Amino acid sequence: MELKKLDYNFSVCKVVDYSLVNLQSQFCFIEKTEEENSLVCLTSNVPINVTQREDGWKAFRVQGNLNFSLIGILSKISNILANNNISIFAISTFNTDYVFVKENSFQKALDILRENGYNIID
Repeated sequence: MELKKLDYNFSVCKVVDYSLVNLQSQFCFIEKTEEENSLVCLTSNVPINVTQREDGWKAFRVQGNLNFSLIGILSKISNILANNNISIFAISTFNTDYVFVKENSFQKALDILRENGYNIID
C-alpha cells in the first residue's frame, strides 16, 4: 500500500463558525457536531475566529481511491503506530484516509510504516 507524505504543517482547531475559513485552501477539513465546530487546515490558513487550536501536525494520506468495502486500512496503520507509542488523528474522506501525527513523531512514524511494508511517496 502506498502512503503519500504531505509536506505541510497542519493545525487542529475549534472555531466560532466557518465564516472565516478559507474553503479554497488545498486542505480544509471541517466537522460540525451539536457540541463543536472543528477545523483541520494548513497552519498558515488558521482563521482568526478560533477558540482553541493545536499546531504541530504533519500528515500522510493513503494513495488512491479506497472502496468502501475495504476493511481494516486505518486499523492496521493505527495498530502499527500505537504499538510504537505514536498517536494519530485520522480523517476519512469519500476517496481516502488522511493520518495526522505530531511533528516530533512524524519521521519515526513513516520509518516504522516503511519497515512494515508500506511504500512511502515523498
